[in-house]
Amino acid sequence: GHYISVDTSYEGEKAVLSSPELYSEEWSCVRLIYQIATTSETSPDPARLNLYLRQEGESFDRLLWSAKEPSDSWLIASLDLMNSTKKYKIVLEGEMGQDKSTSIAVFEIKITPGYCIECDFEENHLCGFVNRWNPNVNWFVGGGNIRNSQSVLPKDHTLNSELGHYMYVDSVYVKHFQEVAQLISPKTTAPMSGCLSFYYQLKQESSIVFTVYLRDTSGFYEEIWKTDSALSADWALAEVDFNVPYPMEVIFEVAFNSAKGGYVALDDISFSPVYCSNQTGTPFNPAKAGCNFEEDLCNFYQDHKDGPGWSRVKVKRNVYRAGDHTTGFGYYLLANTKFTSQPGYIGRLYGPTLPGNLQFCLRFYYALYGFFKMSGTLAVYIFEENHVVQEKIWSVLDSPKGVWTQAEISFKKPMPCKVVFVSWCKSFWDCGLVALDDISLSLGSCQAADLFLPNPGECTFEKDECVFTPKKRGRGSWHRRRGPTPTSYTGPKGDHTTGVGYYMYIEASNMVYGQRAYLVSRSLRGTSGKQCLTFFYHMYGAGTGLLSVYLKKEGDDEEIPLWRRTGEQSISWLRGLIEYESDRNYQIIFEAIHRVSIRSDTAIDDILFQAGPCL
Repeated sequence: GHYISVDTSYEGEKAVLSSPELYSEEWSCVRLIYQIATTSETSPDPARLNLYLRQEGESFDRLLWSAKEPSDSWLIASLDLMNSTKKYKIVLEGEMGQDKSTSIAVFEIKITPGYCIECDFEENHLCGFVNRWNPNVNWFVGGGNIRNSQSVLPKDHTLNSELGHYMYVDSVYVKHFQEVAQLISPKTTAPMSGCLSFYYQLKQESSIVFTVYLRDTSGFYEEIWKTDSALSADWALAEVDFNVPYPMEVIFEVAFNSAKGGYVALDDISFSPVYCSNQTGTPFNPAKAGCNFEEDLCNFYQDHKDGPGWSRVKVKRNVYRAGDHTTGFGYYLLANTKFTSQPGYIGRLYGPTLPGNLQFCLRFYYALYGFFKMSGTLAVYIFEENHVVQEKIWSVLDSPKGVWTQAEISFKKPMPCKVVFVSWCKSFWDCGLVALDDISLSLGSCQAADLFLPNPGECTFEKDECVFTPKKRGRGSWHRRRGPTPTSYTGPKGDHTTGVGYYMYIEASNMVYGQRAYLVSRSLRGTSGKQCLTFFYHMYGAGTGLLSVYLKKEGDDEEIPLWRRTGEQSISWLRGLIEYESDRNYQIIFEAIHRVSIRSDTAIDDILFQAGPCL
């Protein structure tokens, strides 16, 4: 047979293979059979195979999957493509890296309607299901008219004939008590909820335990189904409600107690997006448990017994007081604004009820002003509903004063619970101000969320400059840095993304008057319809110059001005919003022009390109 490959004789950095234009309104599964072969043991910059989704109307390709592990056999990757009304292309990209002895090959790519987790075991790739090898008990492929001595099963379920295939586990070679065979599904790559069903047969002489588990990326098992001890000589249907908001594997596990244990067979795994019991269970929407406080408190509330601990405030845009984190001139929460007569205060902010047995990642931003002692100024508790158990899961240790700092916490509780933000201080003299903003909740642990592939049009400058490159003009240039800028009374104290990360800035102290510094994007794909560009800028310092954003279309000499600010704006990061259109390929250019004073650093951070008009 044939395959397609790229190796290091290829001079370019990346080899790209693009599909024709595809369209599928139904959910579908992309299966890729591939291999990365290398002779070297380890390489600091290994070869990678990336698979992107290129949707119409989007300027950026979305990375769906990436692999860099070399192997000496063909591997299979299964990726779910959610249903969409847009046309799309699938783009394969081979990055050769520094390794001079590598080749990347693709043997087959197949897009089929349905979910990747579904399988009838009729094809030799077994839909990417794998057996976890065990010396004594394993899952085997049965059927296909193979008259092996053990094949006691007459017909498979799919074709109901001797030619069809299924998976089975046999107890003939069991040596020890409770030996286990595991069949592991491909990892889900998109959130799914509904009904998982499969057919099984069980023939037993002593007890067999047949169990189905979910396993998440951190290796945590959750049992979702188990056989009752009734015998089934014929194929029996099993159905189980299935809710997988983040990547998981499904594991079919059989445990035997003796060599006379009989066998278990499995066939026709399928999935439907409607729950089995026909209940219309709406999956939990984590967006309801977040808030940016621009309109109100969303689904958060306070207990009146405590008195008004947290107030929603807005600071007029000025140079001395910091604004909120969301836009720089919006609302945020502040504890201890009303000086109460008691010698201290407590503020408790309760979040909405969260369902039990799900892994969550909570992120929020906080800023502290004027405390002598930092500890205990802000803490996060989990409050279980059924009995009044409070568990402290986070508290401030030490942090820079007056900078919006990001905190992230992963947690999972068996019972429904609430998140509670608590700010308190014992004596009046210890009390400063605690600010809170942009609370968000996502499903899956925070580490797993980082493994999830980043938003393609987003640049936080944490790792690199993304799609941008600084154009050197004399001494004036954009630099990537973290922490405060070198000149005092100017520039940001920290970045906008986390408070302790990276941003781009121009240092004015080594530039001359009227000098320009450019930050230029690579060529972006033109699309029909409006696009929205969001970014954060920091212009603080008495002599701050100009910051402008331009659109340069391919083939044009002129740049189109989109946005401009002049002079000192605020001590805070402010949000800029630009709506633009370009049906040709284009570049976005950030230009900073230097004024007289050295107190004039300009910085930008958190650039985001989105299809569609700005909201």
